[in-house]
Amino acid sequence: MALRAIIFDVDGTLANTERDGHRPAFNAAFAEVGLPWHWDESFYGTLLVTGGGMERLRFYAEHFDPATRARPDLDELLQRVYDIKTRNYQRLLAAGAIPLRADIGQLICDARTDGVRLAIASSSKQENVVGLLRANLGPNADSWFDAIASGRVAAAKKPSPDVYLWALRELNLPPRDCLAVEDSAHGLAASLAAGIPTVITRSDYTMNQDFDGARMVLHETDPVSLEKLRQWHATASTS
Repeated sequence: MALRAIIFDVDGTLANTERDGHRPAFNAAFAEVGLPWHWDESFYGTLLVTGGGMERLRFYAEHFDPATRARPDLDELLQRVYDIKTRNYQRLLAAGAIPLRADIGQLICDARTDGVRLAIASSSKQENVVGLLRANLGPNADSWFDAIASGRVAAAKKPSPDVYLWALRELNLPPRDCLAVEDSAHGLAASLAAGIPTVITRSDYTMNQDFDGARMVLHETDPVSLEKLRQWHATASTS
């Protein structure tokens, strides 16, 4: 069975967006609104078990800052922090501070040249996904993707398969014709629940997670190529 489409996760897969983008953007937002919060690299990794930026803010307030949690304006405060964080993240993207992994950028270009369709399945905001692609691949790079499934089209975060199911509908392809590229156990659970063979590229934050069921598990320093993905997909199709 030929590989007809590659569906990419974004955060941790296309780039180290969590460590190098979202985390410092959150910290700058905390400082701007006067919150005494700071998430270092190690601690932020523990927060990633909670999917979604707004959900992460609320989780932190509930478990680590009861005084803030008790504020009557908590919802408004967290929304303000989140909006500032989003603007900060966009500024980091525009400054070129969040590069794609070199092999992933090449993979996207090779797949496009070779006629393999491209899609995104991410819980991130649409503008964050589009901004990352445009900042690294060019001003029209989001048009290279036949489907960009983001938090805008699926309210349920991974491990729900909703973003993958939406992407499959947009591609009008069966799961067996696609291959997902993920970096986390939640992402793997989502793609497998949608029936899509999956390759894992581990990041610093997902190094010790359980990836049972993945077609292949790689360290982030292991290069991923179109040829390798085709080989792994062919193995999945015959197993």
